[in-house]
Amino acid sequence: MSEYTVAFAGNPNTGKSTLFNLLTGMRQHTGNWAGKTVVTAEGYFTHKEHTYRAVDLPGTYSLYSNSADEEAARDYIIFEEPDVTLVVLDATSLERNLNLALQVLEITGRAVVCINLIDEAKRLGIDINLKRIAERLGVPVTAISARNGIGIEALLDQVARVATGEFKAEPLKITYNEEIEQGIAELIPMVEQTVGARYPARWIALRLLDGDHSLLASLRAHMGRKGISVAKEVARHGVTACH
Repeated sequence: MSEYTVAFAGNPNTGKSTLFNLLTGMRQHTGNWAGKTVVTAEGYFTHKEHTYRAVDLPGTYSLYSNSADEEAARDYIIFEEPDVTLVVLDATSLERNLNLALQVLEITGRAVVCINLIDEAKRLGIDINLKRIAERLGVPVTAISARNGIGIEALLDQVARVATGEFKAEPLKITYNEEIEQGIAELIPMVEQTVGARYPARWIALRLLDGDHSLLASLRAHMGRKGISVAKEVARHGVTACH
């Protein structure tokens, strides 16, 4: 039986932890992220022939560096490289919630978008075109009600497709204005030279253009090699590219 890791990401109050608890039941434990006061929960669940280690990331509105929660969620997705990042959205607030989904897709294509509270959306007269959203995002999209156990089997089938590599994602690539794209293009070779091909060079370049010094600190901690001095040069170059 194969084992895969699934990270649960989502805005606060989307039902992310409700889904996590539904799947893991009593097979879970809580702790703190290394070096942080942020609480994490981990558990296990099985689906068909696979076992999944589930990690409930802190509820966040973004993957920037506005809080310890955001840094913890960001670092886990980048450096721990889960087999699947399950992004839980609120069906009644899709426009706001999709911001986080797009940020996840800039980091990894190994993702499933889970639209929760679908029963509440229907009650409010909200019609969601799952097929169209999936086509635009380039990853599987499913609708569920974690509270009422609706759509869970179909969701887990999609998680399995991504985890096993059966589904080959082509995640949406966001194109920024010409100045930003030029800065990204200049930075990517330097980022790749510094961190190698393992980490998402385009996303790291974008964050460096934004002056995200917290990301540099995380890179230094996880790389543990002299290459971080090049990252400082990259950061300086990024500031220049922005102006």
